[in-house]
Amino acid sequence: MKANSSDRPVIRPLPAIDRARQVTDALADYVEQASLRAGDRLPAERELMAALAVGRSTIREAIRHFQALGVIETRKGSGTYLLKPVSRATIHMPLSFDAAHLRDALLQTLEVRRGIECEAGMVAARRRTEKDLVVIEEKLDEMERVHLEKGTSGPEDLAFHLAVYDAAHNPLFRQLLEQMRETFERFWEHPFDRQDFARRSFPFHRTLFNAIAAQDPEAARAETLKILEIVEEDIKEMSK
Repeated sequence: MKANSSDRPVIRPLPAIDRARQVTDALADYVEQASLRAGDRLPAERELMAALAVGRSTIREAIRHFQALGVIETRKGSGTYLLKPVSRATIHMPLSFDAAHLRDALLQTLEVRRGIECEAGMVAARRRTEKDLVVIEEKLDEMERVHLEKGTSGPEDLAFHLAVYDAAHNPLFRQLLEQMRETFERFWEHPFDRQDFARRSFPFHRTLFNAIAAQDPEAARAETLKILEIVEEDIKEMSK
């Protein structure tokens, strides 16, 4: 009995090669292999066309992709420059928000931060090493010193939280925070032109450290929530 031809698997045509994707991969490889850093100039458009044997439209599509990710920028009459290192293994997520509504933007980012920072604190409490504790406490001591001297300690506060993220031994925690910070830093630095923004959260950084030192994930989560609750209260109060 002959098999019904309709039962046979269908042989489908091969998809067209995604040339723009190949160009973005090639550019990422070039940046990594050439050890380019932020501020370095990329090869000119004509040079890329000749080296990769593709047309101008394909090169420009790849450039637009990297521009959308905030990885490169094109300066008129000067060339294309790298804003941050990139490789095929790099994950970039373009972030955007409506800057005209600062209060809403800050509250939206806070919702995301709450999930990331609580989890990072809990993981850090479970995985931290003695070396991690030394680094975190050094950052905390410096934060407290600057805070008591100036009444504010933005950069030192960030350094403390980055040390906590590093203690989680998952690089994505730090990368996510830094990517969010780069997008929103001009609004988070001194929101509403208030130097006292989130100042009341200062004591809870020490108790967060204590929870991580005690390897108590639930306590670390609770102390992180206390910090972020004060941030939320100040956003709502200072934006009135």
